[in-house]
Amino acid sequence: MMRSYKTFLLGGFLLLSSMASTADGMAAEAPQQTAFASSIDKASEMLMYALSLVGVNYKYGGKSPETGLDCSGFVSHVYQQAAGLVLPHNARAISMFGKKIAISELQPGDLVFYNTMRHTYSHVGIYLGDNRFIHSGRTGSSVEVVNMNDSYWVKRFNGARRMVTSRLPFAASNE
Repeated sequence: MMRSYKTFLLGGFLLLSSMASTADGMAAEAPQQTAFASSIDKASEMLMYALSLVGVNYKYGGKSPETGLDCSGFVSHVYQQAAGLVLPHNARAISMFGKKIAISELQPGDLVFYNTMRHTYSHVGIYLGDNRFIHSGRTGSSVEVVNMNDSYWVKRFNGARRMVTSRLPFAASNE
């Protein structure tokens, strides 16, 4: 189990590195694709930051890696630190922003939503690729990577969103 997890993380880092290299090449070849390259760089940075938080303890209402994170605190923290976006600290509120996408359209960095508390959009995580997402799950656990195809998650999937900075009223840039 631990070996496959480490293999997944290594594969993720290699994928992100290749995405960044491809984006750099595309940006150099065609100036109109600079925004695309920039978005890939942001996604790579965000996913690497999110993965660096694996093992941080869950804390209900938590907003900081130092004291613990709940699901929306984790997503909000990652998006603010790595992408400069300020999102609300509530999974349902976050579900109202960005662009709704089909599960077949998921790309690394998109948000995935689940019904884990008997109401829709009660849980949120960040899609990593390869049917996996990273989240802060519940009391007694920590930030972890899980498979979306596990029966628990399949039964509870509510939808996915792609954060579009121009449509986020909370958007704030660190640049």
